[in-house]
Amino acid sequence: MVQMPKAEETILEINLSALKHNFEYIKSKINNSTKLMVVVKAFGYGSDASIIANYLQKLNADYFAVAYTNEGIALRNSGITKPILVLHPQPVNFTALIQHSLEPSLYNAMVLNEFIKISLEKTQVDYPVHIKFNTGLNRLGFWENDVDYIISKLAETSSIKVKSIFSHLVASEDLNEKEFTLNQIEAFKNITKNFAQKIAYKPMVHICNTSGILNHPEAHFDMVRCGIGLYGYGNSEKENQNFKPIATLKSVISQIHLIEEGETVGYNRAYKSSAFQKTATIPIGHADGIGRQYGNGKGFVTINGQLAPIIGNVCMDMIMINITNLDCNEGDEVIIFGEQNTAEDLAKTTKSISYEIITAISQRIKRTIIK
Repeated sequence: MVQMPKAEETILEINLSALKHNFEYIKSKINNSTKLMVVVKAFGYGSDASIIANYLQKLNADYFAVAYTNEGIALRNSGITKPILVLHPQPVNFTALIQHSLEPSLYNAMVLNEFIKISLEKTQVDYPVHIKFNTGLNRLGFWENDVDYIISKLAETSSIKVKSIFSHLVASEDLNEKEFTLNQIEAFKNITKNFAQKIAYKPMVHICNTSGILNHPEAHFDMVRCGIGLYGYGNSEKENQNFKPIATLKSVISQIHLIEEGETVGYNRAYKSSAFQKTATIPIGHADGIGRQYGNGKGFVTINGQLAPIIGNVCMDMIMINITNLDCNEGDEVIIFGEQNTAEDLAKTTKSISYEIITAISQRIKRTIIK
């Protein structure tokens, strides 16, 4: 095991060997003929999109996906040459999208028509686009009965060409919703069959996210999309054992206080000591992604392998913790989340999810890469 350096300030450690492990585990779940699209939106799920994407490109990821056009442009500027799907492009960015050879998801008539218009203005021929269908998430996507309309618009222009048809599973991690998921998959198969019969070429087909990859191999089709799994979370206790969280959020004890019974800690005197206690102040707060839902009995950190609860109200730049029964000193390292006590464990204390914790980590926190 690699011995990680002790933190001397608040840092986010990104472990590339853990990323490689997760990538290879996901690859082991799909056929050699099935492409793997890696999702690096939201700064690489709160880590560092450029470093994550370039490392995954070296591992031969087939495709990249981001949420917005500016994320795709940032990847291009950082050296990503593989295809990049923009999952939620807005028409105002279509010109920039084309300039940087990004591939848009077209999800309704407005964006389809606007992209055709812009691509004609830019004299594009067979520009790659992806058609998204709504099969139950009711977030973005054409409806099943829009197939004929889409085909008619494609027949009118040579400016675009459909690279893939895709949809998004609603609850692939929830085995209690298996029937709903199977109905989604069946509806999607009907859509793609209908579409394929009316077009002269065969676009790729994809619907699976991380949990879909793990739970529904029958729906892997031509490509699968992996987001949260790459970053170390499998959306179930069983699958979490097969992944390694790539990010460890570390800090230090700035100051230790000894407080008497009845004294309070933090803003609005939210925490009141019931006895003589020892508290510590840590340089991380809600401006860094540790929201005000923590504290007052919710959330914890780890010091020298021991849990310390967050007390009082979370400040903008600091949290306070109860270390009454812990053996620690000013300057000691503090783990907010990592491979042992994970972001998912922390999130559960406020009925949240790992996604929210890791994507909220502020860009002002220094990133350190562990190779």
